Amino acid sequence: MTTDTPARLLQLLSLLQTPREWPGGELADRLGVSRRTIRRDIDRLRDIGYPVRATLGSGGGYRLVAGKAMPPLVLDDEEAVAIAVGLRAGAGHALEGVEEASVRALAKLEQVLPGRLRHRVTTLQVATTLLSSGDGPTIAPETLTVMAAAVAGRERLRFAYRAADGTESRRLTEPYRLVSTERRWYLVAYDLDRADWRTFRVDRVSEPFATGARFTPRELPTGSAAEYLRQSMHRAQESYDLDVTFAAPAEAVASRLPGRLGTPEPLDEHSCRLRTTMGGPTDWTAVRLAMLGYDFTVREPAELVESVRKLGARMTRAAAGR
Repeated sequence: MTTDTPARLLQLLSLLQTPREWPGGELADRLGVSRRTIRRDIDRLRDIGYPVRATLGSGGGYRLVAGKAMPPLVLDDEEAVAIAVGLRAGAGHALEGVEEASVRALAKLEQVLPGRLRHRVTTLQVATTLLSSGDGPTIAPETLTVMAAAVAGRERLRFAYRAADGTESRRLTEPYRLVSTERRWYLVAYDLDRADWRTFRVDRVSEPFATGARFTPRELPTGSAAEYLRQSMHRAQESYDLDVTFAAPAEAVASRLPGRLGTPEPLDEHSCRLRTTMGGPTDWTAVRLAMLGYDFTVREPAELVESVRKLGARMTRAAAGR
């Protein structure tokens, strides 16, 4: 019999999270209390935000249903390990749309995960391999979680960094946001040694360490970490104006288009036009446009027209076996 009310409520909540209807008598038997106590405990759960639905009659009982907000979940050991392994598998790759949320969730979970379960998670990850279609570099989940925790806790972050030319340095930063784009992770942070804002590719970061020193976040020049990263990437690359039309509806093209490329404008029900500023090699842009799976016409720049022509010729030769 569970006489401690908080412990009993956690046990009751764990049972109710199983997707089935629980008769009051069965719950009372499981917890070793009376049906009256079960009814009081159900009321307590409702008072703190858990939407418990009761049905009357001989076949009635209690069921946890979807509510307006998501209250805390109670996980057993196996469930906690499964979620942590799944989040770790995804966190090392920039998964468009859920990447930042998965890293925040992983940081929260690993903060409270008991040592015995943390060991199981690590063992499972070492013993398995993720088959990924991504072309971006993989990142140790521990690196992301340390950095995410520093961002959330407003702690100064120290790490080793390897620049694109191979130069290595030590950085002391005030981390602002982690941003994912094109299957890569970037840290937007204020570099204290250089007294300026910087972006860092996370796959080039090693030995991240949250110093414990708190800071008050500075005002980012652009107001948005994503916009700051976009401008930083464009400054580092030669940019050009892109003008492309697609023989497909704007909604269909937008669903396959990386967010940083902007939004296509509909021309009619069956075609659309994309005008934006791009950086990087035009050969790579030609491949990305072809990967969308829709017929398209490049209006400008001329360099991209030539890259598309060469790509088409190369694909034609490959198909012909020459």
